Amino acid sequence: MSAIVVIPTYKERDNLPELLDLVWKSLPGLNVLIADDYSNDGAPQYLKSRPEYGSQLFLLERNTKEGLARAYLAGFEWALQRPYDHILQMDADLSHDPLDLPKLLEQAAKGDDLVLASRYYNGVRVLNWEISRLLLSLGASFYVRVLTRMPFMDPTSGFKCYHAELLRKIVEKKIVSQGYAFQIETLFWAWMLGGKISEVPIIFGQRKNGASKMSVGIAFEASWQVIRISLMQIWLRARMGLFNKRSHACETSSSIRTSKSTITAKNDVLRTLLD
Repeated sequence: MSAIVVIPTYKERDNLPELLDLVWKSLPGLNVLIADDYSNDGAPQYLKSRPEYGSQLFLLERNTKEGLARAYLAGFEWALQRPYDHILQMDADLSHDPLDLPKLLEQAAKGDDLVLASRYYNGVRVLNWEISRLLLSLGASFYVRVLTRMPFMDPTSGFKCYHAELLRKIVEKKIVSQGYAFQIETLFWAWMLGGKISEVPIIFGQRKNGASKMSVGIAFEASWQVIRISLMQIWLRARMGLFNKRSHACETSSSIRTSKSTITAKNDVLRTLLD
């Protein structure tokens, strides 16, 4: 099973030596793609000096800072052009423990299309967080679950493992999020597309170096994107309700006509919703 982990960076140079060493301690054969958003902190030079560069370590140098979502999408598109079976994603700040990478791939090997590394599955597992931050994070997860109806305990998780075929379908969608809402939007599309999704528990730590990229604007975007997804859900239920009524009406005709009309109507609904 061939796999690569995509790691977006912006001014994460100080974390890279420990991060890469831990990744390869965890999974010696794993490939790594760093998608750097023009950090201008010496990260590209350091990466090119590593002996793994060009064989297991790859660099996608972006010439402008466009945010987390665009960096991830660029990294995903790069990976999808190559013969990887699974594509992982994680942060560069070491809050995601690279030693958990085998756990995600082991679960994916059971046939799951998307595996979420979850802070809140079967309990709360975070280290050294202030209570206010924990309550905010738990509140955000609850907010997402209630509005979107997605049944996942940690829908904002940024530590994931995708099967390449599901990820290919997701990146073909019009992903509009720029910041952390990207995690919610991609999970929503994975769910809508019928992917088999599971959560595995992890322990989430504090970042080692650098500063958080969270801002008021990013938080506002995330709140709005959840509302947008919720409205999309309402529209979906309305369209599917209309489809069900039409299917019921068709049942009074011959079985051949019912079958043809039902298939045509269903395809029309799904094409409209998912294109």
